[in-house]
Amino acid sequence: MDKREAIGSWLSGPRAAAEDMGVDFGYPGQRLGLPQEGAGSVARFGRRLGAVCIDWVACQLIAYGLITGGDTEGAGTWTLLLFVVLSVLTVGTVGFTPGKRLVGLRVVAEDGGRLGAGRVVLRTLLLALVVPALIWDRDGRGLHDRLAKAVQVRI
Repeated sequence: MDKREAIGSWLSGPRAAAEDMGVDFGYPGQRLGLPQEGAGSVARFGRRLGAVCIDWVACQLIAYGLITGGDTEGAGTWTLLLFVVLSVLTVGTVGFTPGKRLVGLRVVAEDGGRLGAGRVVLRTLLLALVVPALIWDRDGRGLHDRLAKAVQVRI
């Protein structure tokens, strides 16, 4: 076997090379006992991104229009604060933010139950830092979800 095949090309990456060599990674959520598709399956990146964008824009509109009275300089800080409060309150009580509900997602504990208040706060603060949400595992969960022992699933 050529060393390039073992390492993978820069186009396919090491995961594709490992799969070509017979390694089975399974589907996202399989290790967590979740279904591959449909309700209860791990939420894909597009839906998660859409939900965050909806929530962020809503918080931005509230901050800009109602709190700062049109002041663009102060709206950024208020937007982040509103986003954190919205996430803690809604995920902590009903399991989803308005944006997640619109795109059909829910945040649950790895065992399928509800997240406790401490784990919701940890998850939200890590999400507000942005970088932990950009580091994913093979199940497609961000570091913020992994550390909070949470998973976003389709409704």
